[in-house]
Amino acid sequence: MSDINESEETIGAEDPQNPAAKDPSDWVTGDEPMTAPQQSYLDTLAREAGEELPADLTKAQASEHIERLQQKSGRGAS
Repeated sequence: MSDINESEETIGAEDPQNPAAKDPSDWVTGDEPMTAPQQSYLDTLAREAGEELPADLTKAQASEHIERLQQKSGRGAS
């Protein structure tokens, strides 16, 4: 049983109204260069997977690779 009142906002649940839940290809800033945290995490995931990726990925591309590599490695499993 949850202690959270239905009227309270939560994080961690699927929420189609949450802008962060958008498909990366729909992001307004998706064509900007990936962020430093994305690059760092993607570097770790790619090394663990034995993959090499280009260093000039966009935010959207980096997000898609992160999601794919998390699934491959089991890191993204909840």
